Amino acid sequence: MATQTIQTPLYKLYPSPRNLHRDIFEHQVFVPYPYAIIDLDVMELSGKTTLFAACRLSDMKMGQLVTFDLAPDQAKFERLFTPD
Repeated sequence: MATQTIQTPLYKLYPSPRNLHRDIFEHQVFVPYPYAIIDLDVMELSGKTTLFAACRLSDMKMGQLVTFDLAPDQAKFERLFTPD
């Protein structure tokens, strides 16, 4: 089954099949590493999260977009994430 793309004013998004939610949450981090492994479960975040392969429309840069329901989860992700 083909995955639907989602277009926002900033990104063209391709949802991860591992997402439990299809929402794009308010708090977002663009990671400019399209092949980095992002394991959100290991980070033990409190709220809902979603992960997308992403194309940033302003410069057509490929990467990943992680969205968070809670701002503290975004801060924790930014502190813990290191690209492989």
